[in-house]
Amino acid sequence: MKITAVVLAKNEEKNIEKCLKSVSWCDEIIVIDDCSTDQTVHFAKKFNAKIYKHSLNNDFSQQRNFGLEKANGDWVFFVDADEVVSLKLAEEIKEKNKNSEINGYFLKRIDFFEGKWLKYGEIGGVKLLRLARKNSGKFERKVDEIWRISGKTKILKNPLLHFSHESLEQLLGNICHRSELNAEEFISQIKYFSFFEWLKPLAKFIQNYFFKLGFLDGLPGFVFAVLMSFHSFLVRGRIYLFYQKKIDKKEKSREVVKIVFLVFAFLIFSFYYYLLLQKGLQKWLKLRF
Repeated sequence: MKITAVVLAKNEEKNIEKCLKSVSWCDEIIVIDDCSTDQTVHFAKKFNAKIYKHSLNNDFSQQRNFGLEKANGDWVFFVDADEVVSLKLAEEIKEKNKNSEINGYFLKRIDFFEGKWLKYGEIGGVKLLRLARKNSGKFERKVDEIWRISGKTKILKNPLLHFSHESLEQLLGNICHRSELNAEEFISQIKYFSFFEWLKPLAKFIQNYFFKLGFLDGLPGFVFAVLMSFHSFLVRGRIYLFYQKKIDKKEKSREVVKIVFLVFAFLIFSFYYYLLLQKGLQKWLKLRF
């Protein structure tokens, strides 16, 4: 069974070599480059990767589905440019993909954040479907995309290593961008916004830091839990502002309708008054309208 590694990248010159080296055991490597302006493509060529320039356009599902179309392997393994496949995970994948009864595998993932590997909190519960048979399904959702496949799935033991954020500033920038995409996705699927949505950011922090043992990751675990809660708040803040603008537009529309009605009423009254003066009261009363 041949495996194609599909790597999504944009301006990842610092990470791309380490990532591609970790999947060099795959039968085929494809890099989907989101119009990088740095040396990402230059470094990718060193690994004989097939490179396709394809704009993300704020839609991660269409980017991954594009990779699915280009893949020639029986199995497709999706890896982001800031992720690394350990030797243990590589060996596990080689062994597991021989199982003819399974159509896909979920991968655990741990994040390297502020000098520490996070293993609890939100990270501890991450399971991503990244390895599956090519024709078993497609990706859905523009952000936090989901690979919908048919057939049986299993979870691999060894985690994917994620070097996602070099600094706190970079993480905050990513949070702001993804919160906007998540808000758009929410708005496209749900047509209301309730008061209880405002309670979810706090609930998210309590869940990640206490119930999912985020405190065991020390101070980085606390910071990460706060930032994930902040992301949840930003999403809901954007949704609220969107609906507020719609309400304001409706109010403005109502005002316009009132003004048009008053103007129309004034014109009708003026017309009648004009007829009264021109024709005389008796003649005006005999007119048919």
